[in-house]
Amino acid sequence: MGNSQKKVPGHGEGGGLHSQPGTPGHRRSHGNTTANTKEVQGKSTAVNGTLPAGKNQDEPQSCSPAVTGRAGESCNLDAPCGALPPPLARLKNEGNMLFKNGQFGDAVEKYTQAIDGCIEAGIDSPEDLCILHSNRAACFLKDGNSTDCIEDCTRALELHPFSLKPLLRRAMAYESLERYTKAYVDYKTVLQIDISVQAALDSVHRITKMMIEQDGPNWREKLPDIPMVPLSAQQHRRDEPSAELLQARAARAEEEKARKAEARFTVLKQEGNELVKNGQYQGAAEKYTECLAIKPNECAIHTNRALCYLKLECFKEAKQDCDSALQMEPNNKKAFYRRALAHKGLKDYLSASTDIQEVLQLDPNVQEAEQELELVTNLLRETLLAGAQGYRKNRPSFIKARNSGSSVLEKSSFSPGGRELTVPSGGSIHL
Repeated sequence: MGNSQKKVPGHGEGGGLHSQPGTPGHRRSHGNTTANTKEVQGKSTAVNGTLPAGKNQDEPQSCSPAVTGRAGESCNLDAPCGALPPPLARLKNEGNMLFKNGQFGDAVEKYTQAIDGCIEAGIDSPEDLCILHSNRAACFLKDGNSTDCIEDCTRALELHPFSLKPLLRRAMAYESLERYTKAYVDYKTVLQIDISVQAALDSVHRITKMMIEQDGPNWREKLPDIPMVPLSAQQHRRDEPSAELLQARAARAEEEKARKAEARFTVLKQEGNELVKNGQYQGAAEKYTECLAIKPNECAIHTNRALCYLKLECFKEAKQDCDSALQMEPNNKKAFYRRALAHKGLKDYLSASTDIQEVLQLDPNVQEAEQELELVTNLLRETLLAGAQGYRKNRPSFIKARNSGSSVLEKSSFSPGGRELTVPSGGSIHL
């Protein structure tokens, strides 16, 4: 067949697009009557394309044994088919047999003749026409002709809305053309009809990853609306689900919830980062708070929010975020540095000095930390001078001022909070 498209890997029904030589000049190649055919002998209708037990999804439904095809299949070509008159029923049965034998180009010719015959005879049987279009679409899918497959599936769905097989085949065709949003919608609609269609489940997971890579965390916003399938079109509703099915559904629900949460987390983090760049720290802090509601143990979010709190002069909150970050990552330089700034904002210069020295121990080349240590040291010295009298009451060793009255302190030591601090006359502090 012409108009060959990229082929989709095996999807179960009509999934493996094995190229077969078709009849030149044919408009299409349809097959797979199992999608929406009726049972011929028993005359029981296959609702929305359901298959009798033991049927392969790729095969058209078998006719009564009579004529043997190339693959050894027996088929009564004159078996009745729904409301189709005998000549048109025979064309459909011939198309089914040709499809089973891999002659997709020849099968499309039979289905086309049957469709044209219905139109010319004015036969009003939407279900039979839906099946013919769906079967012809299967031939196109097998031959890699995704465009014509989509056209036939769309026509089948106009005749019989929410028919499972045309939806599944159209989804596969869309996917082969890399039209992932349309494929996703059709696969999700299939799963509303029948949650047990494994091809649709697998494809939804695969396409979701592709769309996240292609469109980023906001990929859902680009999706068209997914139609709501009426209860009358949904299958397996009367059967009590098995424990295995319930467990599988619960697992899929958890996976979907986790995927949604991860996507939401990524969006919120990016929005927070952008707000920080624009100096909108209050809004950024709120975004990071939402992030932590999803993933409370994300260290980077705690340090990011700590930065926002520092800018907003919420020093206590900034310190708490840094404490949390250091519980998760004890050697996190950002957490130490930002906690030092929080301590400085709270006028706890000794703790600020301790945290800055932790930063310099982890990385001696952090110039910001060196500059901040000098600043904190000066603030601490000034505080010690101002409160020298208070320190004498509580510490065995205390600061003595030079006899000359100079503002520079003599080298002495004391132990605030159980830690010994040495203050050289030059000004640097060593813990």
